[in-house]
Amino acid sequence: MNAIKKARRIIETQPESAESRTLAALVLALESAGPFVLEDIYKLPPQTFDLAIAVLREWRLDRYYMGKAKLFDVSWQVREMTALSDSPVARE
Repeated sequence: MNAIKKARRIIETQPESAESRTLAALVLALESAGPFVLEDIYKLPPQTFDLAIAVLREWRLDRYYMGKAKLFDVSWQVREMTALSDSPVARE
């Protein structure tokens, strides 16, 4: 199971715990590009600290893939526009 799913499971099953609140704050900060108190991660137990770091890694990787998907989409649109402008109907 990936880190994001593990974090979600912890947040869902233990919403009142300090660990859940820290993980939730981390996710919200990542999603909104908002502030996050880094010191809160250091207060987590070792296993949850490792999970928070793994969430950061996966989040970064997912952002890379999202950017790649957007690049593909734009590239596809340019190809389609070029194909339409090169068609005999478009030249008339």
